[in-house]
Amino acid sequence: MANHPDRMIDYIEFPCADIGRVKAFYGEVFGWKFQDWGPSYTSFHDGRIGGGFTTDAQVSATGPLVVFYAADLEGIQSKVLAAGGKVVRETFDFPGGRRFHFADPEGNILAVWSDPL
Repeated sequence: MANHPDRMIDYIEFPCADIGRVKAFYGEVFGWKFQDWGPSYTSFHDGRIGGGFTTDAQVSATGPLVVFYAADLEGIQSKVLAAGGKVVRETFDFPGGRRFHFADPEGNILAVWSDPL
């Protein structure tokens, strides 16, 4: 297992309409390198934090998806619920592990991921 800082922002996910276009833009402007994870997802690392672009989410003015890492995914989900948050997407598997999405009491959507079981 990788060593990830627990309960800190670990990854930012942006929606996009065209993977090739965002790769060309961010590659040219910031020099980012990318790793594709199929036709609808590419990830990047800017030297400090990782992130990705997905065509599975619709671009909107609400901003990117902020993703936290937690060693104990179920424990953090319980804390989210106990503190007044709502799970808006149940835990699911993805190529790098598992995650769920939640709304904070203000309605902001964030996510928490953990390593695969």
